[in-house]
Amino acid sequence: MSAPVFLADAGLLRPGTVVLDGPEGRHAVSVRRLRPGEEVVLTDGAGTGAYGSVTAAEGKDRLEIAVREVRTEPPPRPRITVVQALPKGDRGELAVETMTETGVDAVVPWAASRAVTRWKGERAAKSLAKWRNTAREAGKQARRLRFPEVAEPAATREVAALLESADFAAVLHEEGSTPLASAALPEAGEIVLVVGPEGGVAPEELEVFGRAGAVPLRLGPSVLRTSTAGTAATAVLLARCGRWG
Repeated sequence: MSAPVFLADAGLLRPGTVVLDGPEGRHAVSVRRLRPGEEVVLTDGAGTGAYGSVTAAEGKDRLEIAVREVRTEPPPRPRITVVQALPKGDRGELAVETMTETGVDAVVPWAASRAVTRWKGERAAKSLAKWRNTAREAGKQARRLRFPEVAEPAATREVAALLESADFAAVLHEEGSTPLASAALPEAGEIVLVVGPEGGVAPEELEVFGRAGAVPLRLGPSVLRTSTAGTAATAVLLARCGRWG
């Protein structure tokens, strides 16, 4: 089994003996119950990881680690961003969790016109914090060194601007004439994919996205829920662009 990953300050990502404490240290000592000799990885969540072994576990939240090696992963090529329409209930966190585990690089919450859920005021801040926390925890669980960015909520015009600047832009749509599995993908740059709400992407939104250069593509013969479509699409893209090679 691969070594567990813990989020750490950049100052701990260096060869030598370092101390992990605070919430991450508590999780390592009191929840994971790590003991001397066990392997661990510390990361800043931005691509750098420190690899070492536990030398001491003290109290409830203090882990001493002998770091042997520090590695930095290059940015992924191509970079995959999923624009995720706001699902109802906790399905948003489910979508972020599974997309993170699969390998998405960025998630943009989108206030689609047909979305039942609305983020406003204090609720918006709390919901965004939940998505970001989910991405961080899922990134650690998936043993990632580079956690996905969860952007600020975007309106349709902001999504259109993101699509316009992408090297490949598409909207998942059941009536798309071309499957995502056969679309021509770039070897580098930015891929941006829009996942609509349960009620589907509105015609006027499709028109706006089309003017921005996004093509409608279908996943397959079945219609997936908004909370699972992004994960399935991310898997297709990772396999086809060589990142799962």
